[in-house]
Amino acid sequence: MKFLDLVKVFIKSGNGGSGALSFRREKYIEKGGPDGGNGGRGGSVWGIPDVSLNTLIDFKYKQHHFAKNGKPGQGKKKTGESGDDIYIKLPLGTEILDEEQKVILGEINTTADKILIIPGGKGGLGNHNFKSSTNRAPRKFTSGEKGLEKTIYLRLKLIADIGMVGLPNAGKSTFLSRTSNAKPKIANYPFTTLIPKLGVISIYNEQIIIADIPGLIKNAHKGKGAGIRFLGHIEKCKILIHLLDITSSKIVTDYKIVLNELFKYNKELLKKPRITVLNKVDLVDENTLNKKIKSLVEYEKKLHTISALNMAGLDHVIKDAFKKIYKKKFDDEKQNKIEKKWNPID
Repeated sequence: MKFLDLVKVFIKSGNGGSGALSFRREKYIEKGGPDGGNGGRGGSVWGIPDVSLNTLIDFKYKQHHFAKNGKPGQGKKKTGESGDDIYIKLPLGTEILDEEQKVILGEINTTADKILIIPGGKGGLGNHNFKSSTNRAPRKFTSGEKGLEKTIYLRLKLIADIGMVGLPNAGKSTFLSRTSNAKPKIANYPFTTLIPKLGVISIYNEQIIIADIPGLIKNAHKGKGAGIRFLGHIEKCKILIHLLDITSSKIVTDYKIVLNELFKYNKELLKKPRITVLNKVDLVDENTLNKKIKSLVEYEKKLHTISALNMAGLDHVIKDAFKKIYKKKFDDEKQNKIEKKWNPID
């Protein structure tokens, strides 16, 4: 299934039905009074969650959504039938934005969320509503309200426990494939990952969701390399894993570029718990490894060293992530009792 995280949609709620102009016409009842019923309410447009969805691709092929109109009132004070509401099914993490993409009209983040995007028009009043002591046979009635029309944008931000960030070719796709059930495309060149990908990691009888965010580059916060859309996907993550390529000759610069982009996009992102990981240690000797670690310790007190390709050190990273997500402290003995060996492909 193709991934799409931003779409433009046109929606319209239903018109209210008109009130009825009617008088009682029954045998043996002379000059029956007004009995025109009210019009039915027009259908509203709602946004509801659908946990089976993880993309907005369906809206690329169906961009117009219309609720039904209410039916007009009838004699004998019968109210017209209301128009059917329409329910737009959205994946969790979807923001509903105005046409300028500046105002958030609502968000679908949980299975309990239900957002009224635009209400249907009210039904008109039948002539029985206008009867008075001075006007026993009113011929007045009102038309139903017109439905509302609105162009909106739907923007999906992935809801994951872990968001992986790093420069292109840092090894995020390999990390994802080795630690979860995801099968991302992997190659030794930048921008292998062009769309965010999700994986599920099973550990301690729990499941945590990890998102591989396409590699950030300098000025990503300004939209370079579609950076703004990519950065938006980590806003809802509970923790971040910052992956660095230890073979880089400018590893400190690489480290600062990513954190600087996070800060400039939304400084709150730097307040999230973060795990810094040096990847590809299988490609450097011990002396180089120690030099790289020493160059970073003034910025990060705790560093993980791994080889995602060879699955070396991954268990320590995942267990550290689990502790940060659930804020639990496990001693080694208890961990061993719960799970003797972590299985990344479980």
